[in-house]
Amino acid sequence: MSFPLLTATAALPAVGAVATAAVPAAKRGAAKWLALLFALATLALAIVVLVRFDPDGARYQLTESHWWIKDFGVRYELGVDGIAVALVALTALLIPFIVLAGWHDADPLETGSRRWRPTQGFFALILAVEAMVIISFESTDVFVFYVFFEAMLIPMYFLIGGFGDRAHEHGEEAASTQRSYAAVKFLLYNLVGGLIMLAAVIGLYVVAGNFSLTEIAQARADGSLHMATSTERWLFLGFFFAFAVKAPLWPLHTWLPNAMGEATAPVAVLITAVVDKVGTFAMLRFCLQLFPEASKWATPVILVLALISIVYGALLAVGQRDIKRLVAYASISHFGFIVLGIFAMTSQGQSGATLYMVNHGISTAALMLVAGFLISRRGSRLIADYGGVQKVAPVLAGTFLIGGLATLSLPGLAPFVSEFLVLVGTFTRYPVIGIIATFGIVLAALYTLVLYQRTMTGPVKPEVSTMPDLRARELVVVAPLVALLILLGVFPKPLTDIVNPAVNQTLSDVHKTDPKPEVEAAR
Repeated sequence: MSFPLLTATAALPAVGAVATAAVPAAKRGAAKWLALLFALATLALAIVVLVRFDPDGARYQLTESHWWIKDFGVRYELGVDGIAVALVALTALLIPFIVLAGWHDADPLETGSRRWRPTQGFFALILAVEAMVIISFESTDVFVFYVFFEAMLIPMYFLIGGFGDRAHEHGEEAASTQRSYAAVKFLLYNLVGGLIMLAAVIGLYVVAGNFSLTEIAQARADGSLHMATSTERWLFLGFFFAFAVKAPLWPLHTWLPNAMGEATAPVAVLITAVVDKVGTFAMLRFCLQLFPEASKWATPVILVLALISIVYGALLAVGQRDIKRLVAYASISHFGFIVLGIFAMTSQGQSGATLYMVNHGISTAALMLVAGFLISRRGSRLIADYGGVQKVAPVLAGTFLIGGLATLSLPGLAPFVSEFLVLVGTFTRYPVIGIIATFGIVLAALYTLVLYQRTMTGPVKPEVSTMPDLRARELVVVAPLVALLILLGVFPKPLTDIVNPAVNQTLSDVHKTDPKPEVEAAR
């Protein structure tokens, strides 16, 4: 029996969460180091998974399959394709940086306030989320996926509501109220989506007789499992609704600005760079594979919703006064690009969407974490409270600028490649939608450069005149992310080589091929 590598990759952070939570309250420092150790060990296992994965091999690799609830046909089935491998690696990569960036976010206040939960709890919850996200990416059993898709809401609820941002313009009491509101809104939106998905999961079992993604997809492909058109469409809508909430896609997005605004910067990164990727990933893995005809039927409406997300999110980002809410609305716009690429049903679009998930995770982590360092120094999230920072903290300002330029998809930085592929893939099949989507790029340049101009340039405000530059721990967090943005911006081939075979197989599932060019290339 081979070593269960996928199980170990998900189980290690879960063990780390338990071990970190068990550290005595007086040993806060030990809890931090223990959490970081488990996060790094998980990254090492994820690298092993990445190395052992063969892009030219079987569709799902490193597979594991064991009966879990035999009477109901539930198997503990894991397997990764190129898309899942990339996202497992992204998750494992970001968690150590999230832990380091949040090193002091759960420390007690000097005033002796008891509103902060123990430090151990903060880091244990982060590791618990990591474990659930990784197993969601690895699961090839619909029921197992659903369990962890919903279970991750619990630790996220406590991270948002119990360890919120200390910087609030109206004081601690108002901050506590806003945190509770954001946490409840996050939970309710995602629970409603999850309950609708549960009905669809049950319906799928009634139709198919099991929960195995591979078995159901194979039965659909060879014709041994037939779904009535109306049944397939209703099941698709049940799955897609839950994934659209998680993604988040307009008009189901309104929980995200509240959650990111009230959470600490590392938790905000955990939300948008890690947890939300489960929604877009699941559209590729479950919606397109299980319900190919319904996916094509719903494509026109979904493309319009994605287009609205792109423009609407960018427009609202332009008008924000709060740094973190600006990044949240920018992320809504970016998720619109990801969904657009998925449902353009072209190899360029879906490859771009997968790359976008990875690159958005890195760029948003870089921008939001530097913004968190900035906010912790000034004690305010309001853009108007800053000015002239680049003169007193040039390294902080420089890294903030790189993160911002990556957000607007500047050529030479990683998100440009993915956004370009999404737009090319969309234009080849839906030229009007592709043209309108390019306005999102213009608006991204506007909100990013205006944010930098208002916070970093101009006269030095007295409140920031003594602001320290990035410290060693903060540089350790930011520097690797900036390096990755540049590396994947100029040399994305290693990543595209991994994801392209999986994308081609997904297109095959929905019986789609790339449109032929109107003008043949010269031989």
